[in-house]
Amino acid sequence: MTESSEPKRDAEIRFKVALDDQHMPVSIEWDATDSEQGEMQPTRSIMLSVWNHEENKAMRIDLWTPEMLVDEMKLFMFQNLMTMADTFERATSETERADEIRVFANDFAGKLGFVRDEGDEEEAHED
Repeated sequence: MTESSEPKRDAEIRFKVALDDQHMPVSIEWDATDSEQGEMQPTRSIMLSVWNHEENKAMRIDLWTPEMLVDEMKLFMFQNLMTMADTFERATSETERADEIRVFANDFAGKLGFVRDEGDEEEAHED
């Protein structure tokens, strides 16, 4: 590392997962050093992707608790697809390909019954 790329500080993200006898998550908590909460916060699901540059592949951890509702998971997946498009665009500057991901995500949401409010990032699910 050059002097200008030396880290100025460290940041940490922590997950605490309680497992049942079958090693399935029963509760998930998380916190981050930059969080304003200052303490572990409960969540129903996490999706974590890590790039392994030695094997040239993505490694991931997908966990959810029994309290995660199916409709919540559908919305969670849609929102992840949309943020993946944003991340892809920021990382590659390939706006057209990112828009293709967004089109797919919106089509996916439509097939799940989500109603898109133009200009609104939040999606609502019709019952």
